[in-house]
Amino acid sequence: MRKSGTFWKLSPMLCSLMNRGLSLSICASMKHFQRVGIPFLLIFIAAATLAADQGSGKQAPSFVLPAQFGGWQLEGTVRTTKDPNIADPVSTRVLNEYGFGDFESATYSREDGNQLTLKTIRFRDASGAYGAFSFYKPPEMLDEKIGDRASSLNNRVLFYRGNVLVDAVFKKLTAMSAAELRELAGMLPLPLGNARNLPSLPNYLPRLSLVKNTAKYVVGPVAMDKLRSPLPSQLVDFNAGAEVVIGKYASSGGDATLMLISYPTPQIAAEHLRRIDAFHSPSTQQQAGAATLVDIGPFFDKRTGPIVVLAAGPLSQGQAKSLLASVNYDADVTWNQNTFFDKKNNIGNLVWNALVLSGILTAIGLVAGIAFGGVRVLIQRIIPERLLGREEQIEFISLGLDEGVQKPPAAR
Repeated sequence: MRKSGTFWKLSPMLCSLMNRGLSLSICASMKHFQRVGIPFLLIFIAAATLAADQGSGKQAPSFVLPAQFGGWQLEGTVRTTKDPNIADPVSTRVLNEYGFGDFESATYSREDGNQLTLKTIRFRDASGAYGAFSFYKPPEMLDEKIGDRASSLNNRVLFYRGNVLVDAVFKKLTAMSAAELRELAGMLPLPLGNARNLPSLPNYLPRLSLVKNTAKYVVGPVAMDKLRSPLPSQLVDFNAGAEVVIGKYASSGGDATLMLISYPTPQIAAEHLRRIDAFHSPSTQQQAGAATLVDIGPFFDKRTGPIVVLAAGPLSQGQAKSLLASVNYDADVTWNQNTFFDKKNNIGNLVWNALVLSGILTAIGLVAGIAFGGVRVLIQRIIPERLLGREEQIEFISLGLDEGVQKPPAAR
């Protein structure tokens, strides 16, 4: 329409209800704000909302701990963080070596007034959970059957399942406490794929004379230095992909240490064994302040496959050789070539199909024979002696070979 000599245009676009006499620059600015300014405004609002939630003390949702289990009810909320310093301020770097993921803590209660404090750490894979379990478990703990592996001492229970390590502290233990924790273990989420696989290196530790709860699985230098290993972490060279298992063994002279170092290949293991032997040589000059192998007493080593085996402590030569001989690498070969074990290439299936084919051919032959004979009989009955019948007297061509033969005279 027209009004006072001006023309108005109406459309659904922003700034489209406009007077053509107005400044076009204002309209262009508003359209530019629509394209660029609004997305930035939405991002700013989302960031402000997140900061307000953090400031108000709201907790992130729990990924591990349930709201209730085995008669225990959650009190308040589950506290969740991805900061390993909150999980363990003393061993933060150790947790990072094991692949720390996140930490949760919560308090549970029952109607009888009993309380339970749970702390969980989720790692990148099950190897990290197993390593942290072995690192935190003191020798005086007793073994329990909870999750993948568990130990208890007084009111505290430490166990892991999959890639989750759980530290449970009861206000008062009962006869059903272990069963309640087993129910909790069954509710914990499991990792997917290869993340569920446990390390195979601890299986090579000999069980004979092994001091209980002294086996430690290590994947980094910080944890190794904390465990007072018989070898400096610099020689182990974790950057080369090394894994370490350390265990204490009872001997006639006291507790000795057996250390297993696994490398990716036997060649890498052989190279590091030469370095260890050179470092252990009496002619090698030790650096000031560095740990020496001489301080730990007699020292023996060998290599089996990609595993370097070290025995140190109050051991006689015979005891050391016996201990080293009990560790032997067993190659686990995986055949990844296609064996074609399917219906098409299965010999049993081939034999069965041959028998089925023979039966089908036999049945076809029987049906064809019966049909052929039956048709002849039927035609003979309907049209006798016309198509398939024969004349009663049939001309027969004979050579007559016996007509000229004379019979011998009769005997007198």
